Amino acid sequence: MKKIKEMNVQELGAYISSHLQKHGVEITLTGGSCVTIYSDNQYISMDIDFVETYYTKRKDLKKYLVEIGFTEENRYFKHPETDYFIEFPPGPLAVGEEAIKEIQTIHTDVGELRIISPTECVKDRLASFYFWNDRQCLNQAIMVAKNNEINLEEVKRWSLKEGEEKKFNEFESLLK
Repeated sequence: MKKIKEMNVQELGAYISSHLQKHGVEITLTGGSCVTIYSDNQYISMDIDFVETYYTKRKDLKKYLVEIGFTEENRYFKHPETDYFIEFPPGPLAVGEEAIKEIQTIHTDVGELRIISPTECVKDRLASFYFWNDRQCLNQAIMVAKNNEINLEEVKRWSLKEGEEKKFNEFESLLK
């Protein structure tokens, strides 16, 4: 098997996800690491955010991750062979007021990775732009949308429901 120090973010995510799945813990990748994957590394995130489908006690997560060489430091998990760090933000898996509906599975040589779809990733990044004026996240949403097939009508529907028509129009004009 590939060494952790040789794994990219997608492989490391799949390795961790598959290991936790063996213990009955189902997780989904979200956040900036999805942008890294969907933008073909145009944006690099060093944190790997997973949201659990069902609650797992922190001590159990720690025990399972220690089995594959991770240690807990504050709220993150780190491994000595990689600069990536793992975080488990609280669920539910949602963007704004809506649960994430579309999850994909990526198959790698080191395991399977559940990941939010490109459309959901765009909505996730736009949420930071809409609610906190994070223009870096707007740029990330554009990167993902330009590199992947997304459902722009779904993004628009969600944006209008969130009351963000003006910012959606800015996003849409920057996509062209």
